Amino acid sequence: MRIRSFDSDEGILYLVATPIGNLEDITFRAIKILKSVDKIYAEDTRTSFVLLNHYDIKTPVFSYHEFNQAEKTRQIVDEIAGGAKIAIISDAGMPIISDPGFKIVSLARSQGLRVSTIPGPSASLSALISSGISGAKFSFVGFLNAKDSKREAELEEVKYYKDTLIFYEAPHRLNETLNSMMKVLGDRNIVILRELTKTYEEYISGKISEVMEMDNLKGEMVIICEGYTEVSEEVDVNSKIDELISLGYKPNEAIKDVSKMFNLDRKEVYKNYLTYKDKR
Repeated sequence: MRIRSFDSDEGILYLVATPIGNLEDITFRAIKILKSVDKIYAEDTRTSFVLLNHYDIKTPVFSYHEFNQAEKTRQIVDEIAGGAKIAIISDAGMPIISDPGFKIVSLARSQGLRVSTIPGPSASLSALISSGISGAKFSFVGFLNAKDSKREAELEEVKYYKDTLIFYEAPHRLNETLNSMMKVLGDRNIVILRELTKTYEEYISGKISEVMEMDNLKGEMVIICEGYTEVSEEVDVNSKIDELISLGYKPNEAIKDVSKMFNLDRKEVYKNYLTYKDKR
């Protein structure tokens, strides 16, 4: 199926990026589109009205969120099929990313309807490029599950990714998430970025163990976490284990601590240490 976005006056779905904090971070084109469409569907109309009123955008606004998407998806796609020009916006940043809207795009595409992105701010990419952690390759994870067991299972799935990992998190769940990351991923370098583009923008960096138990943090956050690092020939892991054992550590305790120290898989470190001992 081949569809051109701008070669007719038929209905179209626009996915419009909005500011992630600072209202000035919106493109001229986004304002133009939001003023010209027939309807705007927003995740939270109260939040969106702050932006729309700031730019004197009078287009009718309707809600589209996780609780009504089942009933609204078909309605919106039918409107586009009937010739309507529709814009979808999220509370902040790019629509669809950790927000509802995918079902509309998927259904619209399957019916051969036009869909076009109006690009702009993205919290994940803004955080990544200013974190100081490599952005050459990265994996976006988004929000982890609120339940400890499910959250840790999700972290197990990305544990051995060598790419930089990007997470979203709310302040009231930050400590639980960091505890799970420490438990599953080991003591990696991370950067927590909050209030991006706002007056109180803040970067908190260090090892996970150094930034755990943070208090009084507000606003949704982006966590940038370095990827998995394999055992390097430059790191004499086994000698470090021997050193800790000589200081009175039990072998399992030494292996556990060294695994976290070098961000390594404990089972692999244990297996390599047994081989190392057998050769001595």
